[in-house]
Amino acid sequence: MRICSFLPSATEILFALGLADSIMGVTFECDHPCEARSKPVVVYTTLAPGLPEREIDRQVKMISGAGQSLYRLDVGKLREIQPDLVVTQDLCHVCAASPADLSAVLAQLPTVPEVISTSPRTVSDVWNDILRVGQATGREAEANRLVRTLGDRIAEIQETRQEGDPPRVLCLEWLDPPFVAGHWVPEMVTLAGGIDVLGRAGEAGYEVDWPAIVTSAPDLILVMPCGYHTREVEEELRKVCFPATWYSLAAVRRQRVFAMDASSYFSRPGPRIVEGIAAMAEVFARVTPAVEGKAV
Repeated sequence: MRICSFLPSATEILFALGLADSIMGVTFECDHPCEARSKPVVVYTTLAPGLPEREIDRQVKMISGAGQSLYRLDVGKLREIQPDLVVTQDLCHVCAASPADLSAVLAQLPTVPEVISTSPRTVSDVWNDILRVGQATGREAEANRLVRTLGDRIAEIQETRQEGDPPRVLCLEWLDPPFVAGHWVPEMVTLAGGIDVLGRAGEAGYEVDWPAIVTSAPDLILVMPCGYHTREVEEELRKVCFPATWYSLAAVRRQRVFAMDASSYFSRPGPRIVEGIAAMAEVFARVTPAVEGKAV
């Protein structure tokens, strides 16, 4: 079977199911596992690299508003590969290529591949997508085993959670302008032992103003801009020009702002969100009266 993945989380799922040799095309963002970097890239972004968050937000809104795609598919490579299966998504047209991006390309291929479109909104939806990919690729047993293992890992995390009042947590998936993380992230907070003060479980993240953030009064802030790894998040925290209200937040004054590896553990709905839950639980355990967080 020849498989092309149009989103990083699908690439991670395919590798986790033992399908490395079947993966013939990936996106420019696919970086896990390391072997994914050696696969041919068939999906590219139309955005220039290195743009500040404010400019990325402006361009995304402008391009989306014009009904254009943020992604470019390499039709030539797809013709050469002649995939039997394409895994794409229909959840966020900002985060990855969608079925709409694919429809015009499919007409140009010698044979039309099977298409699996994912749109997870909850943790259980992510597990169901793993099972769907397993079924489509003849890896049902591997998929079921992986989902059971992930469930067991969550149970282990919950057994070791800190006792006491759950911390009030603000998860920011963008800083300039500020966006609250949504979909599976608020559920991750709950599973890790916290309370998400603004996120809506199962619903999309949304733009929020600074007064609303102040009113939410979080005990700690997890910064996880979509598409950024930890080092990049730390750089964004240093570069963004925050308003005075940011510095009025108790979480900021008490050095309870944490840079999280969004790309690895939060913004990609794949197996590693379990490690994101574990990372959250570790942060929550550190935020106690006796142990303060470390400022970024």
